[in-house]
Amino acid sequence: MIEEAVSYLIRNAYVVLFVWVAAEQLALPVPSEPILLASGALAGVGQLRLPLAVVVGVSASLLADLIWYEVGRIHGHRVLRFMCRISLEPDSCVRQSQDKFARYGARSLLMAKFVPGLNSVAQPLAGMIGMRRSRFLLFDTSGALVWVGGYMVLGYLLSDQLERVAAYGQHLGTGLIAILLGALVLYVGIKYVRRRRFIRRLRIARMSPAELRQRIDAGEPLMIVDLRHSLDFEADPAMIPGALRLTPDEIERRAVEIPRDREIVLYCT
Repeated sequence: MIEEAVSYLIRNAYVVLFVWVAAEQLALPVPSEPILLASGALAGVGQLRLPLAVVVGVSASLLADLIWYEVGRIHGHRVLRFMCRISLEPDSCVRQSQDKFARYGARSLLMAKFVPGLNSVAQPLAGMIGMRRSRFLLFDTSGALVWVGGYMVLGYLLSDQLERVAAYGQHLGTGLIAILLGALVLYVGIKYVRRRRFIRRLRIARMSPAELRQRIDAGEPLMIVDLRHSLDFEADPAMIPGALRLTPDEIERRAVEIPRDREIVLYCT
């Protein structure tokens, strides 16, 4: 069974590589690094052509990234809310990634594939802020080339060792499939648990928009602080009447502007 599966994967290696990389870049929880290493190893033993495999991997990544870019350009900040819902990374990781993107701009696309969280939001953010498509394609293609090429070259250089690992895997038979599936389930499970814990902490002291509206209409003394990231604010500059606009990194410096004689409501995306 294992021998047949391996033979099938080798015969359709370019198709499997394209589909796998595209699936991960479209936000499915299937890490691409193992398939990139395996493709490089197959090239090292003469089963694949390394330049063609790199082109296939980069093309798959670019196609998925371009889709996210267009989604971000059309739907703006709404796509970030969607990404935060489906991402297995904690929301804090996604927000830190926004900071990196705001700081480095298009250059962040060069390292996005290597940074958890950043790879989830960099492409839609590029579309959301109106980055030129030609500039996006230049930096995103360069980043994908470094990512795909780097892992494949590493697999190529380690092809002898990886070939021995593959031979041992064939010896394990169906047990290898169980190990791989178990590892994938464990990976997704850990990410999911981390995310749920983060969301549960946020819900301890949370107010719904409807409740906030009721309290404002009732004339309650509230201090509303708008903590949205600068990129979110640029995409949707509307503010709650009377709110104080601060970015998270300004809180300490401008703390004196927040009165202490009333309830403080923090607002973010």
